[in-house]
Amino acid sequence: MLDINKMVEQEHSGPTVRGHLIDLEPWTEEQAIERAHRDGLELTDDHLAIIRYLRDCYADHGGTVNARMLVHSLEEEFAGQGGHKFLYNLFPLGPIAQASHYAGLPMPPGTRDPSFGTTH
Repeated sequence: MLDINKMVEQEHSGPTVRGHLIDLEPWTEEQAIERAHRDGLELTDDHLAIIRYLRDCYADHGGTVNARMLVHSLEEEFAGQGGHKFLYNLFPLGPIAQASHYAGLPMPPGTRDPSFGTTH
């Protein structure tokens, strides 16, 4: 398993990428909850399950999984709860963009703009 904290630190030189954290070392679920709360979103266990899934994918594959594949993977993983609709109900700004933001992950490769995976 890759150490995502060290990997992201090496990949990026600036403190943020499109508002996403890149120094993953201090990331905690409490930090994600606080950040979401400031944005007006209360993270539930379902939200955190998606965030954990994204972090696990990043730990397993690094930044090699592109955005389209990641959306497909998320929809399959959470198909039992409603798939696409479930993901967008929890993260209305997009399950990739918004959940990655709270997960403290950089946007996946192939993302051309920060609105990828949004409804807007």
